[in-house]
Amino acid sequence: MILRIGLSALLALPLAACGAGTIVPPAASVAPPPGPPASAFMKQGPLLGSDARGLNQMFGQPRLDIRETGVRKLQYGNGRCVLDAYLYAPAKGKEPVVTHVDARTPTGVDVDPATCATALQAK
Repeated sequence: MILRIGLSALLALPLAACGAGTIVPPAASVAPPPGPPASAFMKQGPLLGSDARGLNQMFGQPRLDIRETGVRKLQYGNGRCVLDAYLYAPAKGKEPVVTHVDARTPTGVDVDPATCATALQAK
C-alpha cells in the first residue's frame, strides 16, 4: 500500500508541472506617443539649401562624390574636420540641394557642422 501511494505521488509530479500556473493577461494595446512634428527636423544652417556648385565654390573639389538614386553625398575634409553633405532634389527635375549635414573630426568625434564649414574654408 505504501508503495502504491508513493508510486501514485511519483507519477503525479510530472502532471503537476503541466497544471495551470499564473496567467498574465496581455498588456493593453497602447499607442506610442506621437513623434515630434515634421518641422522639428527642418534644421537651419549655413549649408542647407545649397547646391553642389555652391558647396564646391566654398570648399573646393570634394574628397568623395557619391551618387545614388535620389541622393548625392559630397564629402569635404582637411586635417581638422570632415563634412558630409547630403543633397536631395526638392521636386522632380529640380537641382538637388543640401538637406542634411554631418561633421566630425578625422578621429570620428562629432563636431558642429557650422564650425567645420568655417574650418574647411580657412584651409
